Amino acid sequence: MQSPFESYLHGLYDKYRFCDEGTVATYIPELANADPDWFGISLATIDGTVYEVGDSRQPFTIQSISKPLTYGIALEDCGRPAVMAKVGVEPSGEAFNSISLAPGTGRPLNPMINAGAIAATSFIAGYSQQDREERLLAIYSLYAGRSLSLDSAVYESERTTGHRNRAIGHLLRNFNILESDPEPILDLYFRQCSVSVTCRDLSVMAATLANGGTNPLTGERAIRADYVEDILSVMTTCGMYDYAGQWVYAVGMPAKSGVAGGVLVVLPGQIGIGVFSPRLDALGNSVRGVRVCEDLSRDLQLHFLRVARSSKSAIRAQFTLATARSKRRRADQEIAVLDDHGHRIRVYELQGDFLIPAIEAVVRSVLQVSADLDVAVLDLTRVSHVAAPAVQFLLELLRRLHDGERHLVLVTGGANGPVWRALEEQNFLADKPLPLIKFADADAALEWCETQLVAWHLGSWFSPAITELHQHELCAGLDADELVHLEGMLLRRRYSRGEMIVRMGDHAEEVFLLMSGEVSVVMPAGKGRVKRLSTLSGGMAFGELAIVRGGPRSADVQADQPVDCFVLSREKFDTLSETHPRLKIKLLENMLISAHSMVSRLNHDVESRGR
Repeated sequence: MQSPFESYLHGLYDKYRFCDEGTVATYIPELANADPDWFGISLATIDGTVYEVGDSRQPFTIQSISKPLTYGIALEDCGRPAVMAKVGVEPSGEAFNSISLAPGTGRPLNPMINAGAIAATSFIAGYSQQDREERLLAIYSLYAGRSLSLDSAVYESERTTGHRNRAIGHLLRNFNILESDPEPILDLYFRQCSVSVTCRDLSVMAATLANGGTNPLTGERAIRADYVEDILSVMTTCGMYDYAGQWVYAVGMPAKSGVAGGVLVVLPGQIGIGVFSPRLDALGNSVRGVRVCEDLSRDLQLHFLRVARSSKSAIRAQFTLATARSKRRRADQEIAVLDDHGHRIRVYELQGDFLIPAIEAVVRSVLQVSADLDVAVLDLTRVSHVAAPAVQFLLELLRRLHDGERHLVLVTGGANGPVWRALEEQNFLADKPLPLIKFADADAALEWCETQLVAWHLGSWFSPAITELHQHELCAGLDADELVHLEGMLLRRRYSRGEMIVRMGDHAEEVFLLMSGEVSVVMPAGKGRVKRLSTLSGGMAFGELAIVRGGPRSADVQADQPVDCFVLSREKFDTLSETHPRLKIKLLENMLISAHSMVSRLNHDVESRGR
């Protein structure tokens, strides 16, 4: 089942695939050989998922996108003070190959223009020129999560025609920014710009920066975390050259472009984006790349001033009905169904602000198991905010599950929850509104799922009602004479729907053996609300612990349906010690088994839900 995010990227690709504005760079002759129609988009999350469309695996050279990576190496090798003494961090507002040097000192204004990048390259440590080259390539490879290589043809073309960069290098040597022969440094700079990458590589490199310097696919660290903010800062202010101000305003994410047509974009703590299209605008940025990023930022609300809680924390917990259940106690046949098929009902407890990165993690998690899923339950009660684009993706998930004859159930925390209000509004405006299944609390949603699962496998006709006393759980193991004696001690009672059977605080004098109908055991939860502790049906009992120990009732018991039951008084129960001690022992054993089953289920639920 295709993710809604893949569908969105395909739509974005189709929107701009025929855009023919801009021209391919020709000042480096080898770049002129690029097909102007190449176009790829890739998005990588910080938990290691990559979405890609178009020519995302087409190799091209990294060019100026190498600059922030090399700047990071320089900071690690020599430290901030040494690098800052030779390379500033002020935006130049000029083209990438401008000679922007501070008056008097000759210090380049920032590491994103060629002059600053050449100076940053001079800081790369190594025992030899070859050692520095190999080390630079190895670190780039850590960012990409795969072994990268040099495009020799582009390198030769850069080296042969790079006269302006040579002039910049020698000018830097004149001001002692470069403290040695510029030629080896320039050669290393030409090589770093000629490293071959793909659009997918760019997104993974960006995600590595978004993830604090650790590659989300490999888990390997490419740069120390405390230098990542240095890199992202200069990318924000200087990465798009004299388009930087407009970029921050319209896109709002740290970025770096390259004249081969690549654009690398970082949303810190969230995602990395790579776009590749060789057609450049007058400022040297990819035309399609800029437009795609503007759409991504606007459509998905990715501007860094909107940063939400990390997508890693969007899913607070998840479990299935095979491991956690509702408060309703089930008959043995029903329990068997839930044990065998409960894994097909999966519950996701969600939290935080729901912008695109957070909802992406949720949608992906559901779709990954959709083939083995009948119902997905999203508990939204801890979601504090939801953005409109996130609601659209949630509705698209609902549509895909619905089309696959699967269900999406929402726990809203009440009709006025923020996610529910937004879902209702956008679903109402849709061409084909979808059926929305919602519950105010998770327990009610779990019970609905259980009932559906039981109906699918046992038939909707199935009822846990029993007709004979020997079928009751408290009568297990009793012989015929004991059953006859017990039946003679019981009183038959019937209760109407809604009638209170037991009130909290009443003195415990009776145990109730349900034959048919349903009751709920509840207690006050404050502000006029009640909390359900359990729901019981035919073949089950309540009040058994209270009758053993005496004292007041600890909860209310109310009939949810018309109830038929037997009642055993404490007085008659106590007489069994003298008249039928074996019968009393057996009843006590069955009560203990029932209580143990209930406590075990509650403990298992707590463990399964991580609480």
